Formats: sequence, structure tokens, C-alpha cells
Amino acid sequence: MIKTSNLTKKYGDFTALNNLNIEIKEGEILCLLGANGAGKSTTINLLLNFITPTSGTAYINGLDVVKNPKKTKPYLTYIPENLMLYPTLTAIENLDYFLGIGGKSFSKTELKDFLEEAGLQQEAFDKRVQFFSKGMRQKVGIALAIAKGAKVLLLDEPTSGLDPKSSNEFGELLKRMKQAKVAILMATHDIFRAKEIGTHIGIMKQGVLMHHFSNDEITLQDLEKVYLETMTLNNEAI
Repeated sequence: MIKTSNLTKKYGDFTALNNLNIEIKEGEILCLLGANGAGKSTTINLLLNFITPTSGTAYINGLDVVKNPKKTKPYLTYIPENLMLYPTLTAIENLDYFLGIGGKSFSKTELKDFLEEAGLQQEAFDKRVQFFSKGMRQKVGIALAIAKGAKVLLLDEPTSGLDPKSSNEFGELLKRMKQAKVAILMATHDIFRAKEIGTHIGIMKQGVLMHHFSNDEITLQDLEKVYLETMTLNNEAI
């Protein structure tokens, strides 16, 4: 569902992403770890066709995202670090509005069902989003993915700033999305959360995918060790 082939993005002499090759199938979660500037967000922006690659190709469900922007969008839901919703609208109204943009229409009962499935408390359905915590906003984003029937979920630091309880709830939601055969790419700084929910884990530095593991082939302790060793590498070693 998600694939990159020698995906590269340069800004003048600066290489933000260098020959990235990844593949994420249905029901898989790839968690990309790395410091700021490692290329994680660049990867997501290229898959969303927000920016165009210098070379290489990004695919969603086998479709080149540059050549097929309209065809790839229905497969996607994107949840950034800070999900932008209309603050004066309620959760239901936001969900209805964004689904309407995509040409989908649901009854109020159906919209409530999507929000409930995403874990939002029922008492929050008709509250204005301006009073929501970040965790509650993220659940509206998950409800949007559920309602769209999205097959691909792209997440950029979705648990940043969440308290442990909310972060754990979000992780459980992603596990349910995985069971529903959604392909998920998550950029994160959270090594523990990556190990807990990822089927695969990548470590990036300076635009290069330095390591790629299946979850079952590395322990949390070893993952932390490899991550710290990778972060201390000098530029010449990359």
C-alpha cells in the first residue's frame, strides 16, 4: 500500500532525503525514528504529494503519487502533530465537513458511531473542538480515517505532547487500524511506542534510512542502544 523507490529530495546542496526504499503492506505499521531533520516528515510530505521528489518515486496502492494525485488521495488519511480542525465547530460538525469535502455523506447517527469507534467520549460529540485536548483532536482524525475507509494512514509525531494515558489510547487505536488491514507509516521520537505498536521500525539520520528491523527481531533494550549509537555517528560515517 505504501512504497518508495530510491526516493530523494534535495534543496540546493542540502539532501533532505537520500534514496529511501521502504514498503508497507496492508496491516503493517512502520515506525520511523530519528531526530529532527532526519527526513521523516519529508518522507510523509512526498507521499502526500505536498512536495515533489528530486528523483525516485513514491507510491500509494501501486500508484505514483505525482502522476496520480487525485486517484491516490481517497486511500489516504493524514494526521499531523497538530491536527487542524475548525475550533468553533463540534466534533460531529468537523467530521461531517471534512467528509463532505471528499464527497461522502453520513447521517448524524453514523457520524457518532465513527467517533465512538475512534474512542471519543460521547459527551464530547457535540462540544466545540476549541475545548478539546490534543488527544481528543487526534481521535477525530482517526474517526475521519475510519469513515473514509482509508487504506493508508500517515502520522507525523501523533503522540508528541500527549500524556501517557492518551498516548496509550492512541496506540491501541492504531493496533485496531492495523487489524483492519490499514497500512500505517508513523514518524515518531517515541522509541517505546514504536516498539509497542510497530510491526517494523526504521531509524533515520540526515535523510538516510540507517536501520530497518522487524519488531520481533529486536528487543526494546537493543533498539534503544542501536538508536543512540546511530545518533552519535558523525557525518562522514553516513
